[in-house]
Amino acid sequence: MGPRVQLPPEIQLAQRLAGNEQVTRDRAVRKLRKYIVARTQRAEGGFTHDELLKVWKGLFYCMWMQDKPLLQEELGRTISQLIHAFQTPEAQHLFLQTFWQTMNREWMGIDRLRLDKFYMLMRMVLHESLKALKTRGWDERQTEQLLELLMTEILHPDSQAPNGVKSHFIEIFLEELTKVGAHELTADQNLRLIGPFCTVAARTQDSLVLHNITRGIFEAIVEQAPLAIEDLMKELAEERDGDTPSREPPEGSVSGAEPDLGKEQGSDDDEEDSAGTVLQFDYEAVANRLFEMASRRDTPPQNRKRLYKVIRKLQALSEGLFPEDDIPEKAYRNPRGGRRVRMKKRLSESQLQNKTGRAAEEASCPDPSPASARRRRSAGADPAVPREQPGGRGRRGAPKRRRRPWAGARAKAADGQAPKAKRKRALEGQK
Repeated sequence: MGPRVQLPPEIQLAQRLAGNEQVTRDRAVRKLRKYIVARTQRAEGGFTHDELLKVWKGLFYCMWMQDKPLLQEELGRTISQLIHAFQTPEAQHLFLQTFWQTMNREWMGIDRLRLDKFYMLMRMVLHESLKALKTRGWDERQTEQLLELLMTEILHPDSQAPNGVKSHFIEIFLEELTKVGAHELTADQNLRLIGPFCTVAARTQDSLVLHNITRGIFEAIVEQAPLAIEDLMKELAEERDGDTPSREPPEGSVSGAEPDLGKEQGSDDDEEDSAGTVLQFDYEAVANRLFEMASRRDTPPQNRKRLYKVIRKLQALSEGLFPEDDIPEKAYRNPRGGRRVRMKKRLSESQLQNKTGRAAEEASCPDPSPASARRRRSAGADPAVPREQPGGRGRRGAPKRRRRPWAGARAKAADGQAPKAKRKRALEGQK
């Protein structure tokens, strides 16, 4: 027998990541993180594209083998946070590029019982990639590189991304961007971040991609406009009133005696606050950017027609007109979980005063006339209860009309001649 061939470290780690035993997989994930940190710290180190594809294949099947929901979430968070182990932005982008290429390659082999955990993994990886961008202060060059990578691997016509990957990415992009940067991103930065979606929506030949971008990006911005304006008014009020009061408890209080519990509650409150805030947009600038892309000659007619509807809504928002004013109830997208929450229409103070004043006037000045009593009785009647008709007891609806004889028969009866049936019976009697 010849000497045993030593496999590269990437293949060894990939084999252990896809092992049958959970202990082996967990140990392989920890070793992989240490290996990434040690290798990327060297100037001549770093990973190649093929090496990271092998690593991601092992991580994919590591996630595949995990069946327990809580452990799936923990493993997904551990895998997604591996991006922070890379020391340079170029290495991080290569790590993200190979991740999306792996998802595109393996997506059609995922059964329906395992789809949810890979949806969750995509969401977590996108979240951590935006956090890595946040740590660099939302650098313009880094932002453009990340957006170009995402558009090339997912939404570009030449990409191999399945419809499930495209649809889920479009659905979660604004949600994860809201969680990461809603408190610090400006309207110009948000416009730069959704700029590639404007280009794809204007040029794509895929009707599904056009529909998902319109619903998941642009109409989501329109639906969140009331919440965004409310947040903006709160910020302006806080700036006008000065610094907000400190949340630290006084000395000797019960809250001060349990610092660990307070820290945990504070971190949870911060996460809820960041999840409840929405992104700020300059609606006129978004409308102008969309119009610039939709008005080009090479834009397909169906894309132009769909985008012009969104442009009119954005222009109305820039003028202070909300499209939900004429609708009693509207479903808004919750920026935290993507669910639909019901927002009730609020009556204005003038409408409320008019209603209460009219009710008080009717209560204070009753009209004793019998006509008004009849009006009140008729107004208070239940329209769903059928009324008894005057034609008789137990009869519903109007009385049936009696059938009138045929005009020809009436004319013959007027001339003194009997109808044909009666003449026939008379002749039979004579016989």
